[in-house]
Amino acid sequence: MTIALAADHAGFVYKEKAKAYLKSKGYDTIDFGTYSAERVDYPDFGHIAAESVAKGESERGVFVCGSGIGISIAANRHKGVRAVDAVTVEMAKLAREHNDANVLAFGERLISWDEAEKIIDVFFATEFEGGRHTVRVEKLDNC
Repeated sequence: MTIALAADHAGFVYKEKAKAYLKSKGYDTIDFGTYSAERVDYPDFGHIAAESVAKGESERGVFVCGSGIGISIAANRHKGVRAVDAVTVEMAKLAREHNDANVLAFGERLISWDEAEKIIDVFFATEFEGGRHTVRVEKLDNC
């Protein structure tokens, strides 16, 4: 599985940690930046990484900013992208089971790295339940 990575300056450290962590788990990654802690705008990186997911070049994504909010909003502007700003393990699990989320976002300023690892693990281990959720997820792209 190929994972798109994106961050702004406030999420740079966790993006780098996520890249190393995902590679240690056997995932391929594409790093869309940013590549330093120098101030940048999250939409610039969220959009290009979300395009990779929308086009199917990346199966999933991990996007990080200070809160996870802005970069998830940017990602969700793209048809076929279902980004969740998950700050708990339960949110990541439900986003996969019920919403078939394909982009995980979180805020470097809001959670510890230990918690981020747990959220990443659950997000990638959890399958979409389908069933009654399928019609709902299909409606997301018809807006």
